[in-house]
Amino acid sequence: MPFNVIQILEDDLISPIIKKVAYGLATTCILGGAVYAGYRVATPAQQQTRHYRQPELNDQIETVLDSLKITDDQLIQIMHLLEDEMNAGLSSSTHDQAVVKMFPTYVKNIPTGTEVGQILALDLGGTNFRVLLVDLRGNSRIELTSKIFLIPQSIMMGDGKQLFRHLSECLHEFMLKELILNTGVCYPIGFTFSFPCSQEGLASARLTSWTKGFSCSGVVNEDVVKLFQNAIDEKGINAKCVALINDTVGTLMACAYKDPATAIGLILGTGTNACYIEQLDKVGTWKGDYDEPKQVIINTEWGAFGDNHRLDFIRTRYDEEVDLSSTNPGRQTFEKMISGLYMGEIVRLIILDLLQHELLFLGHRDTYGDYKTPLYNRGGFYTKFVSTVETDEGIKFSNTRRVLEDIGIQNPTFDDCAIVQHICRQVSKRAAKLAAAGLSVLINRIGRPNITVGVDGSLYRYHPRFKTNMERCMDMLVNKSIQFKIALSDDGSGKGAAMVACLAEGTSWKKPATHHEETVN
Repeated sequence: MPFNVIQILEDDLISPIIKKVAYGLATTCILGGAVYAGYRVATPAQQQTRHYRQPELNDQIETVLDSLKITDDQLIQIMHLLEDEMNAGLSSSTHDQAVVKMFPTYVKNIPTGTEVGQILALDLGGTNFRVLLVDLRGNSRIELTSKIFLIPQSIMMGDGKQLFRHLSECLHEFMLKELILNTGVCYPIGFTFSFPCSQEGLASARLTSWTKGFSCSGVVNEDVVKLFQNAIDEKGINAKCVALINDTVGTLMACAYKDPATAIGLILGTGTNACYIEQLDKVGTWKGDYDEPKQVIINTEWGAFGDNHRLDFIRTRYDEEVDLSSTNPGRQTFEKMISGLYMGEIVRLIILDLLQHELLFLGHRDTYGDYKTPLYNRGGFYTKFVSTVETDEGIKFSNTRRVLEDIGIQNPTFDDCAIVQHICRQVSKRAAKLAAAGLSVLINRIGRPNITVGVDGSLYRYHPRFKTNMERCMDMLVNKSIQFKIALSDDGSGKGAAMVACLAEGTSWKKPATHHEETVN
């Protein structure tokens, strides 16, 4: 049989076999594809995009977050810039143009823990007015009683004289209850007045502007202490306002009563600011006496650092957007990269950016278009959410899921939670590094071998990693010859104000026969 015939016959025999095999393979592929599709539909969403399980390895996400990262060299540069701005604020020739104002507080003496006496402390910084009777017992022991009074809206927006009459009436009520009214003892008052003031003496300060919802007439550019003392005298109250301070000074003083090595007061809360002890020969704006001790606490007002654009090299487009939408655009640049008032908003803007680039909430982008949800509204992601998210450990993300649901993201996946936590950690870590750079400048400037920093504020108190991140960075930036310690200050606006008042005239104050006491250790 010719070869070509044999070949044809063989082909005829083989073709059905090949066709059967081909049909079998095709059927298998179709069934396999159907099974895989069913598996994909049935598999929980958190197991489908496995390449996002480690978001720090995702190049696109990291490209967005890289702008938040500050190198060690940049931290050193920031420290040099801050030192320059501080020197400008302390110099009489450049103070007026300086952005970091470095105001002398006229507080020269620091408590030693041996002070004894009873002091009244007042705290006005919002809708609450707090009155305290602070009993200094020596050996760093304090006992106190306090009461909080509400400030009605009508008082906050009314006449200035009416405001101070209201405060004096609250003081009168408190002293009457504590049996210290008309006792023949004139009680010194330390007043924490948390509004912008130009300090002209320990008991003299002019209000530069109202904030926090106050708009009382006849107070701006007036001496706050004088207005308050007039109201006290009109009411016949046996008390005298001998010191007016801000919250940073109170924080330092309250901590120093227990630890005399305290030389810095730091606020890390809704806002941020710091004060520290400076030698008088470095304070060109000093107008007080040069008696011992030749030192004074300086209120840095470092929140304004960068208002002259010297920090633009580390600012991101998110910082710029936060600034433009704030009530004070172009001001408080340093504060807006650190404090609790803005941290949550920075996180929200980054989340929206990733969502728009389809790097977050994959496959559900259309679902999250409800512009009534907090995610799409300024301020909708609270800074407390940042702390809550960062408390999550492991892979359950129970806190993060709850936060995302609160801002309108229903059924977030594992990867959504991991990415949001990564964002929060990068934003808070940057804030901690910037705070560390500022603190390191102050510590190195003071130069003592042992320095304690008194800290207060909700960001420092409640964020789970801020303290650790800040101290780790400071270990690198502080001179190796200096040992520093960070201590949480206890009620600086109350106890600290009392310390300043006690030291104002270098006198121990007589204690009346009886009063109700609440012991604070």
